[in-house]
Amino acid sequence: MSTTEHRLRDRAALVAEIERRQREIERLNAELAAWEATCESLPKRLPYFTSVSGNEVEPLYTPTHAKGGYVEKLGVPGGFPFTRGPYATMYRTRLWTMRQFAGFATAEETNRRYKYLLARGQTGLSVAFDFPTLMGYDGDHPRSLGEVGVCGVAISSLADMETLFDEIPLDRVSVSMTINGPAIILFCFYVAAAERQGVPPEKLRGTVQNDILKEYQAQHAWVFPPEPALRLILDMFEWCSEHAPRYNPISISGYHIREAGATAGQELAFTLANGFDYVRRGIERGLDVDSFAPRLSFFFDVHNDFFEEVAKFRAARRIWARRMRDEFGARNPQSWRLRTHAQTAGVTLTAQQPENNIVRVAYQGLAAVLGGTQSLHTNSMDETLALPTEKAVTIALRTQQILAWETGVANTIDPLAGSYYVEALTDRLEAEAEEVFARIEEEGGVVPGIENGWFQREIANSAARQQAEIEAGLRTVVGVNEFVEGSDEVEIETLRIDPSVEERQRARMARLRADRHDDRVRAALQSLRAAAAGNANTVPHILECARSYCTLYEIRAAMEDVFGAYREPVFF
Repeated sequence: MSTTEHRLRDRAALVAEIERRQREIERLNAELAAWEATCESLPKRLPYFTSVSGNEVEPLYTPTHAKGGYVEKLGVPGGFPFTRGPYATMYRTRLWTMRQFAGFATAEETNRRYKYLLARGQTGLSVAFDFPTLMGYDGDHPRSLGEVGVCGVAISSLADMETLFDEIPLDRVSVSMTINGPAIILFCFYVAAAERQGVPPEKLRGTVQNDILKEYQAQHAWVFPPEPALRLILDMFEWCSEHAPRYNPISISGYHIREAGATAGQELAFTLANGFDYVRRGIERGLDVDSFAPRLSFFFDVHNDFFEEVAKFRAARRIWARRMRDEFGARNPQSWRLRTHAQTAGVTLTAQQPENNIVRVAYQGLAAVLGGTQSLHTNSMDETLALPTEKAVTIALRTQQILAWETGVANTIDPLAGSYYVEALTDRLEAEAEEVFARIEEEGGVVPGIENGWFQREIANSAARQQAEIEAGLRTVVGVNEFVEGSDEVEIETLRIDPSVEERQRARMARLRADRHDDRVRAALQSLRAAAAGNANTVPHILECARSYCTLYEIRAAMEDVFGAYREPVFF
């Protein structure tokens, strides 16, 4: 057979296949039209069906909803655009890191909780700080009164950080720290504590949240104004790329945006927009994008709408990969790869019938795993009432272990791929995010959008809609507005923080101040002020302050002397 005959045969086969598919689509459309006509005459359980985010959910999804080429939109796990997962073998090689967010009272008590969790199979630590620490205040500062150790652990100096990780090998345990405004200070305490163990920075693994943009948008735990705060983050990018290449200097967080009331699409778009802003600023700083982008990490919420949450993770990876390659010119595939931690939604936990939270957390955790998370925290059933008890946190950890070892979901990669519904949701969330990116550009960018209150208003409007739906009975919350029991009295044990915690922390601070070398403290703080006033990277200077046992607030105050303090304008 000649070459021409081969071509004619192949062309005829292709035409025949196109005609067959066209007939199949026509038949599908005819069957769908008949099915829809039948459904119109049948009663509906609800007047309309929407996701938690308020988007309409079709009664049936077909190939007409999931459009586009497979290779372009999905690819293979570990390959561009990473829709199906950031790593080639995913959980078949290594399970996600199981972290339980933990911290309360003093460093000694939290250290005991960490050892308890590690002994029960937890594979990474996640530090919850008390409110004074989150805001950069020492435990003996007047503004800390009544709050020391209440919602997390009190860390006021390197001495506390050393105690927190006593007998926990920091070269073998990955540690995540949830702190933002004073993040660079706590990071330096951590690096100095590791040095005391003989562990150099290049061996440290873990993450510090350090995402100040979402603080201005949603959580409000800031210290400095936006521009100097962003400078400190870039200082960490620069320092870690050279000295701590295995450590993530930021966890770009949608979690708190979602907890404040954002929809899934807003969480996705605002988080990635913040990430793009950090990348843009890093490049403007003169950093090679491939020198810092591989260590950027993310943190997403896992809410109640199961399939929407799965699709959100998939869309996030696809958007990030394309932007990093095509807009920011990253050449290293590791810069294209979005890696994320996930936490089940604290805002969905109910004080009523708190045992129901075990079920909510289980399927939220399943959504995170099916979405391809690299790390997961599962909330404890009692966290809406207090910090978790050992029993509650063990149940939350066992939930992850059952997912990993008993359900089979870790045996295959991206098992919901090809679902018409999931693929359509992934496409829709991607399109929604692109629309939001355009809106942010209209506002002048992320920081101008923060300064004029655009982000805050968008989140507030979404939160108000969701709450109104619950109060009107349009959305059911089991045990709250439906299936309510006669008594609201909670009958589970909760963790009580000993009131003496604050007194003990104040005594510890007094001993620290008495024992340290005051001349070294003054010199370190003055050197930091000079660095902050100039263009030098501040990390080495903050590290010297940490090693000199300057306290958290002393270091904050030294930088505040130069940078000033942030006061949010009134937007509402």
